[in-house]
Amino acid sequence: MNRWVQFILTGAISLVSVKAIAEDWSQYRGPAGAISPTKNIPTEWSDKKNVVWKADLPGPGSSSPIIVGDRVFITCYTGYGIPSGGDPSKLKRHLICINRLTGKTEWATGIDAVLPEDPYRGYIMEHGYASSTPVSDGENVYVFFGKSGVVAYDLAGNKLWQTSVGIESDNRRWGSASSPLLYKNMVIVNASSESQSIRALDKKTGLEIWKAEGAVLSLSFSSPAILKMPDGHDELIIAAPGEIWGLNPDTGKLRWFAEVNLSGNVCPSVVVGDGIVFVTGGFQSKGTVAVRGGGKDNVTKTHIVWTSRESSYVPSPVLINGKLYWVDESARAVCLNAATGETVSQQRLTLNGNGKNGKPIYGSIVSVADKFILVTRNAGVLVLQGDSTFKTLITNKLPDESDFNATPAVANNQIFIRSNVAVYCIGSKL
Repeated sequence: MNRWVQFILTGAISLVSVKAIAEDWSQYRGPAGAISPTKNIPTEWSDKKNVVWKADLPGPGSSSPIIVGDRVFITCYTGYGIPSGGDPSKLKRHLICINRLTGKTEWATGIDAVLPEDPYRGYIMEHGYASSTPVSDGENVYVFFGKSGVVAYDLAGNKLWQTSVGIESDNRRWGSASSPLLYKNMVIVNASSESQSIRALDKKTGLEIWKAEGAVLSLSFSSPAILKMPDGHDELIIAAPGEIWGLNPDTGKLRWFAEVNLSGNVCPSVVVGDGIVFVTGGFQSKGTVAVRGGGKDNVTKTHIVWTSRESSYVPSPVLINGKLYWVDESARAVCLNAATGETVSQQRLTLNGNGKNGKPIYGSIVSVADKFILVTRNAGVLVLQGDSTFKTLITNKLPDESDFNATPAVANNQIFIRSNVAVYCIGSKL
């Protein structure tokens, strides 16, 4: 067990009100792990009802929108890996800033791809070259563009810095998927495909603060999470095929690891709560595992709370009211007791068409106003009863035939959904 022990170690800024910051959805799955405090959202919409605006995008992507005050940020890509084919040398990744009130594009940037890039074939065709969701601290926006690095912008679109975190490829050449995380003065990224490492970069300069390496990270597409322990210390949790790590987020040093029976690859994001880590995923061997934080060294025999055969391959769970909920890539809805791992319910949802490409679902459910919002790739957006029945209340479809791969964002009574061609604001005008 030593393969994991390879640790080596301004422009114009627009002001955002304190109220806006409190209501922001500033990272992948929001600040509360896909749980929104919003109480008043529409349950029904169409191109003629409850759509505040539609903003066309210059290219596709699977990243989610984030909301920072009166701005919506979204990434996409152009030049290659699009329906017309394109030229790898013309691949660009973009960060788009949309005015939340009007739906108008305020500014857009373009970053040339660092070549050679992973070819547009196989599973990368399912998600493309813009799958990592941005993150913001309310002053700047940070994006992870794979081999093209981590890039920081101020809210006016000025590039502050760009830092490479590796230019390698995983052995499947599936590209990047994990989203960045902010912690104190750091931007933390899972650069598993690019360098089999976790990197922490200084928010102000982009300089590397620490690096944690390990071959086991290959095929870890999971976004990390911070576990806050009852005694006040924090742990950075990383999920990888066969292992879960608990790192010191200030130094990148390994505190503990657990061996788990999740093999092949791990895609869903880490979920944390009440001192417990929840990880689902795997391919050849798959399931869900709960691990108690706060351990030291190998905690496989001492800190694994429970394991379950239930799993999700792509979408991530939400932890709420003592239960884990998810709808997996095949539209199978699962609810587990978070304390015991016992299956509370499981059922396959009926979709209005199972989608034209691959699996019918890539995005994760979001809990809002006692309901779940579930974006399918091609069968519309389901509003589900927010309990273990997963009862479908309504299915909403927009006149958009492109793929919807992203998890929605929710802020201030509005839902933000992206497809491969547009971002939609659902709700009432502010």
